[in-house]
Amino acid sequence: MITTSQNKQVKRILKLKKSARERRKEQLFLVEGIRMFEEIPADRLYKVYATEEFQKAHQEMFSKMEPELVSPQVMKEISDTMTPQGVLALVKMKEFQMEQLAEENALLLVLENLQDPGNLGTILRTGEGAGVTGIIMSRDTVDIYNPKVIRSTMGSIFRVPFVYADNMEQVMEFLKKNQITAYAAHLDGTNYTKEDYRKSSAFFIGNEGNGLSDGLTRAADRKIKIPMSGNVESLNAAMAAGLLMYEARRQREEGGD
Repeated sequence: MITTSQNKQVKRILKLKKSARERRKEQLFLVEGIRMFEEIPADRLYKVYATEEFQKAHQEMFSKMEPELVSPQVMKEISDTMTPQGVLALVKMKEFQMEQLAEENALLLVLENLQDPGNLGTILRTGEGAGVTGIIMSRDTVDIYNPKVIRSTMGSIFRVPFVYADNMEQVMEFLKKNQITAYAAHLDGTNYTKEDYRKSSAFFIGNEGNGLSDGLTRAADRKIKIPMSGNVESLNAAMAAGLLMYEARRQREEGGD
């Protein structure tokens, strides 16, 4: 049993928890908690850590891999939550190419410079529920393998394809090549319910504080907005993305207007 934070494995986990660069270098990320652990595809599970108490109470969970036992204090140190459930895993990353997102009747999200981990995780989870076929992110978007993002996805990280784009010109070329209509969420746009999303579509969502850049807004085929009452100027990025995605789903299920 590992009982000290000076252990090499513990030091490695702490680096992976704190550093996006370290995660990219090792191609590993952290998953913790019972529900998330059960979602991990067997071929991507790299190593499991658990407290002795947790192992005894959940022996059936460890058919995929025998856990490395750690003390409750060590589990608290390597965990990213205030009250760890007692299980943490290292998981292999899976990379997608942008062309893999070019399926028939694609429904994509293009995220520019999103910075809030909770927002990104919620968008991924909501996207799966709405039937999104892929997510494209600008390089300056928060790391999708950040532990807070992973928790917020509630397992969708394993099922929704995503890519980071080196630049937005590359994204626009991809969309045009595959005849995917680009919709920019913008205050000067038309009511989002008046557009037709039954064919391949991509919704552009911008930074929480500044919205979409002018360049990406100009590059879009159409500008759309979510009408609001009162003095509210904009919605939370995850909420806005959710409304757009579910409108697209409604149209596709009901055949349009």
